[in-house]
Amino acid sequence: MKKIAYINDKAYEIKEGETILTFIRRYMGQTYVPTLCDAPNLEPFGSCRMCSVEVARPGNGALKTVASCHTPVEENLQIYPDSESVQRLRRNIMELVLTDHPLDCLTCEANGDCELQDVAAQVGIRKVRYPEGRNHLDRPMDESHPYMRTDLSKCINCSKCVRACDEVQGEFVLSMAGRGFESHIIKGMDTSFADSYCVSCGACAQACPTAAITDIFQSAAKHATEEVRTVCTYCGVGCNLSVAKHGDSILSISAPYDAAVNQGHTCLKGRYAFRFYNHPDRLRSPMVRKNGKLEEVSWDEAYDFIAEKLKSIKSNYGPDAIAGISSARCTNEENYLMQKFIRAVVGTNNIDGCARVCHSPTALGMQRTFGTGAATNSIEDLKFTDCMLVIGANPTAAHPVTGAKIKQQAMKGKTLIVLDPRRTDLARMANYHLQLKPGTNVAVMNMMLHYILAEGLEDRNFIENRLDGYDEFRQHILDLDIDRLERESGVDRNLVREAAMAYANAPNAMSFHGLGVTEHYQGTYGVMLIADLAMVTGNIGRRGVGVNPLRGQNNVQGAADMGVQPHQGPGYLDMHNEGYRRMYEEVYGVPMPDRPGLKIPEMFDAAREGKLKALWIMGEDVVQTEPNTHAVREALKSLDLFILQELFLSDTAEYADVILPASSFFEKSGTFTNGERRVQRVNRVVDPLPGTKPDGQIVVDIMNRMGYPQPDYDAAEMLKEISRVVPFFKGITWERLGKNGLQWPVADDGTDTQILHTESFKIGKGRLYFVDYEESLEIQENGAAYPFILTTNRELEHYNSGSMTRLTNNALIRQEDYLYINPEDAAEKGIRDGEKVKLSSPRGSISIRAKVSEVVKPGVLSSTFHFPEIMLNEITSSVHDTQAKCPEYKVVAVDVVKA
Repeated sequence: MKKIAYINDKAYEIKEGETILTFIRRYMGQTYVPTLCDAPNLEPFGSCRMCSVEVARPGNGALKTVASCHTPVEENLQIYPDSESVQRLRRNIMELVLTDHPLDCLTCEANGDCELQDVAAQVGIRKVRYPEGRNHLDRPMDESHPYMRTDLSKCINCSKCVRACDEVQGEFVLSMAGRGFESHIIKGMDTSFADSYCVSCGACAQACPTAAITDIFQSAAKHATEEVRTVCTYCGVGCNLSVAKHGDSILSISAPYDAAVNQGHTCLKGRYAFRFYNHPDRLRSPMVRKNGKLEEVSWDEAYDFIAEKLKSIKSNYGPDAIAGISSARCTNEENYLMQKFIRAVVGTNNIDGCARVCHSPTALGMQRTFGTGAATNSIEDLKFTDCMLVIGANPTAAHPVTGAKIKQQAMKGKTLIVLDPRRTDLARMANYHLQLKPGTNVAVMNMMLHYILAEGLEDRNFIENRLDGYDEFRQHILDLDIDRLERESGVDRNLVREAAMAYANAPNAMSFHGLGVTEHYQGTYGVMLIADLAMVTGNIGRRGVGVNPLRGQNNVQGAADMGVQPHQGPGYLDMHNEGYRRMYEEVYGVPMPDRPGLKIPEMFDAAREGKLKALWIMGEDVVQTEPNTHAVREALKSLDLFILQELFLSDTAEYADVILPASSFFEKSGTFTNGERRVQRVNRVVDPLPGTKPDGQIVVDIMNRMGYPQPDYDAAEMLKEISRVVPFFKGITWERLGKNGLQWPVADDGTDTQILHTESFKIGKGRLYFVDYEESLEIQENGAAYPFILTTNRELEHYNSGSMTRLTNNALIRQEDYLYINPEDAAEKGIRDGEKVKLSSPRGSISIRAKVSEVVKPGVLSSTFHFPEIMLNEITSSVHDTQAKCPEYKVVAVDVVKA
């Protein structure tokens, strides 16, 4: 039966659990009741009282004034949100606020974009009756931070910034100090922004109703003539961005509160690291190498040169002498076009990309166990889980918005288990941190499975109805040598047992894994064991459970979906299956190649052997990001033709015969697919920088030059073709994607899917696989001479090779790569914090600054490859995952000495 309440004596239906404020807003609009301390992504607080309304409860006609933001609406409640007494109260509150606020609106940077100013006008303030008082917050502005600014003379003590830092980011940098009239906001232990533990997410600046906390871009936003909604280009979270622009100038970026992915939050990369888009270092003209030097040429000359060379190589050596590497940084449509060009125009399956490089073990491992190599659930399911298992991932740095959500749930008391060689932010908060030796994920997960099955905590009903191979799998697990696994992993068996019990006993348990699982010698097997853990405990197919890979780059999922891998075409259809090839041929109008294609490491091998003659790379800096840099350089030098599409002159560009200047994500439209299978629209914000073209248009131009008729790049039209080819894109159209996108698979009628495998797996029954632990070849062959294990990671401020973030103020926050070393190892080697050290492996040596820290255990080192000056991949190995050929960045045998 419907329940109702009354607004100004008119009846409206109420919803369970809503407050008076949300009830009024549903029917009367967002601004009908003024507020100063309320925000859509914050819990009700009630500090400003501006939202006060009069209410009369059933059976009691007396009117009472309450704060509507945190007062629950009741059945038959009479609500008067704009009575004369309420309006007087609001004006009086505003007058009191303004007595302690500088009335310098005309010169204030927030003028015209100030919530306090808007509310003052809404409640009818024309003058302030009270005498002006001393502004107790009149302190010097804090301009110490590369992005953040504070002018506490403008503060109204609403606490929105404190709550944003606590409730959204979970960093607890801001707080209220003092009492009464002396109450004021402080950062850290009353220090500056620069000296605090601020992570520069900007949530406080977006929440602030005045100019008390701002950023260096915020004041420019009021000059914007348009706001365009698009999707962030950095990690796989897929945050929505609202970009304020004037002409072709980007002024500032904020996070939309109605974004399903990020709900008004983003990290410093998404919010602030955008000034690379028109940086002077951007490429603005095609270049062709003549007489050993790159020279600027016209697009026509570059295209003629490429087409002629590719035709010649294809004629003389066959199509398999040509290969392409696509990019998870580019849109679905561009990745689709790149694989179409390689297969339909060139006639080879030699197509690969960084998506397969970093997460191919995820795709392969989950396809073997579930039938589908993608996240089973949505990030929103964190609200419904009881236990979070994070394996080989540091989401607070690499996937900051998702990391913040995991932190929030952990702080609310949900169980957190972390498997990681490093003491990450989440590991510090975890109930159980299994600080394993790098490369021993399989050993530790086998131990967890052993204890779950030995204790009889498996889900028998789920196993009997939905899984195959359990009996044999169980016997293998129970026969494991736990002494050996404990010794190899370095993790106490009792701690592993406790963590396993916590996972198995939780009503709903949800796992997340990252590159710390996939980039290993046993990467695919590690993913399969994560799937085994979920299946034997029945944590599949409902809210708050599942296996959820954290994708490294913004469109890793989408690039793989589009067929950027040699063995599978768009939609993961086997290129060796005649029926699937025939389907592609009907759409493309040409025969499809059936010969096996090369993966990236095989491409480099073939180039060095003289078999691969031409390579086209779209948006990848392989010299800096691929392992064993020396071998990569030798491969690129061996090519007859090397074509590179890029934004900047990267280290890889030094070896290119042709460089084609591409447009950034701000300058084109398309779609990205985030880690939860959500396909979202990327909308062009500004026109392409003069001299550049979208990657998709470049590929189209070459397709036409080589005789294949392909219409100009149009994302919406391209999406129509993709929906014909990719089965799980069937119901996706540009219009249907709307603001928040759709999660595949999408049915004909546009219905999307938040949770996979609810009734059955794509392969029918889930398949359990037992795999025993095997030490990495890198350690087997080199561990004796190089006694330390180096594992690679990311830092919050930068992204992969850092080609974009290094051109922004992020480089002022983190200026170089560091080598983390345990204090015991540092003392033994005579290394002090901040000193340069020599880091060596069988491949070579580099010089890097040491950071002495207990983030790593003795015997383990950790670093990043954000800065080309360090070139960490000079020392990483060519060892790959045994199944998917994913590089093993996470286990490198090294030694370290004081430089």
